[in-house]
Amino acid sequence: MHSSDALQRPAEDGGVDLSAILELSGAGYLEDGKWRVRGVDLAIHPGEIVTIIGPNGSGKSTTAKLALGLLDASEGRVHRGKKARTGYVPQRLGVDWTFPISVGNFVKLAGRLSRQEIAEALERTGVAHLVDEPLQSLSGGELQRVLLARAMARKPDLLVLDEPTQGVDFTGESQLYALITRFRDETGCAVLMISHDLHIVMGSTDRVLCLNGHVCCSGTPKLVSESPAYRSLFGPQIVGTIAVYEHDHDHVHLPDGRVRHSDGTISDHCMPNEPHGDPTDHEGH
Repeated sequence: MHSSDALQRPAEDGGVDLSAILELSGAGYLEDGKWRVRGVDLAIHPGEIVTIIGPNGSGKSTTAKLALGLLDASEGRVHRGKKARTGYVPQRLGVDWTFPISVGNFVKLAGRLSRQEIAEALERTGVAHLVDEPLQSLSGGELQRVLLARAMARKPDLLVLDEPTQGVDFTGESQLYALITRFRDETGCAVLMISHDLHIVMGSTDRVLCLNGHVCCSGTPKLVSESPAYRSLFGPQIVGTIAVYEHDHDHVHLPDGRVRHSDGTISDHCMPNEPHGDPTDHEGH
């Protein structure tokens, strides 16, 4: 079954999770007689950060492309919200580097964006000063920030990031993951992220999907880190050095981007060390 077929299927057929921005059910992709990935079950809801991890060749990028509709599933089902806007940062950028294009014009390719919207997106990722620079003149870290700005400029409901920190140093990685988390908090979008950096990403996500051609294990970072399949795949030396931050997701991201906390208050953020706003501001009041 192809993903395009699944998208036309009535919502009640097959038990589609209508609250999910994206749902994969038993999804797999066959290429040249070989399964690149198979049996992927995954649902992503607004306000969630879900990270796919796994060794090289485990099917991470293939799964992302299935999620985006860039590949049709050879089996299973892929369902995306019909009106969901998607922003995408690919693992590799296919650009003819001999073709001159400025950073601002490159971001504009994401859609019908005003100069102000382009400036705001670049400002968000800390590269507004590069708006008129040639794209080919950027460093690896600068290019990743521009790619992230381009994806965010679409104001996506689903942000898909395939190795978003490649070519970035350790400090830059931490900053980019914090930026991605802040964008989620501010907009309530869902984030599907692929990463090889276990040390940082396990503390920057709500749920983890561990692949090795199939789903080895999935769940919260703490649950996955304690899984025998996870430890077998990455080895005790690497796993033992990772400190997993447990994030209590005791809040709900509302459709307008605000956050309703466990005490009923509503604010513009979900950080527990921030004030929660007016205690009389309850949803529906």
